[in-house]
Amino acid sequence: MGDSLAGKRVLVTQAGDFMGPVLAEVFREHGATVFADESSMEDPGAPQRAAEAAGPVDVLIANLGVPAPSTRAHEVGDAEWRHVFANIVDPLPRLFRAVLPGMLERRAGKIVVMGSATAFRGQKRTSTYAAARGAQVSYVRAVGAEVAASNVQVNLIAQNFVENPMYYGPEVQALPAFQRRLEREVPAGRLATPREDALFAVFLASSEVNFFAGQSFPFAGGWVS
Repeated sequence: MGDSLAGKRVLVTQAGDFMGPVLAEVFREHGATVFADESSMEDPGAPQRAAEAAGPVDVLIANLGVPAPSTRAHEVGDAEWRHVFANIVDPLPRLFRAVLPGMLERRAGKIVVMGSATAFRGQKRTSTYAAARGAQVSYVRAVGAEVAASNVQVNLIAQNFVENPMYYGPEVQALPAFQRRLEREVPAGRLATPREDALFAVFLASSEVNFFAGQSFPFAGGWVS
């Protein structure tokens, strides 16, 4: 997107895993000043500390991930449910409280949530994870509509089948069963590269793109549409 991110202060959360490393790398390549925070966002105070360390945040990349449980719905316990929501859902309002006031005052800002297409397609043994990712979608839809008139854009990338160490690392890719699933379920017939995903985040965060509000974009090779 040209040099539209040059000099922009970009905060990437959970920067040490999920999509964090490639997001930080690609945003830096596009001229952004990246603050790659590796804190656990499960800590209620971490979002505010990360925002304060970054200074005025022009772009927030809410990169939030946790290994997905595969528990049958009737066996899901409170500890599993709370752990997933504490890492994927609870940090969002804390992060938004930390960065939105400045964005609204400046009448400029971008927030991109790295979500999951699991929110849009029913699958067995994913009730906890799908519920948390679905909560992200609903939260983004509501906040995005609320702040759009102030020239702040909040959107979500609903990804799946993107190569990353948390969900689709080399050990998963090597499994014959996974290769068969890829061929059977994903029209694109392959995993997306991390860079493809990060470049989509750059697109949504760029100053040239300002007409998306509260939307969740499937990025899953046709697995959902």
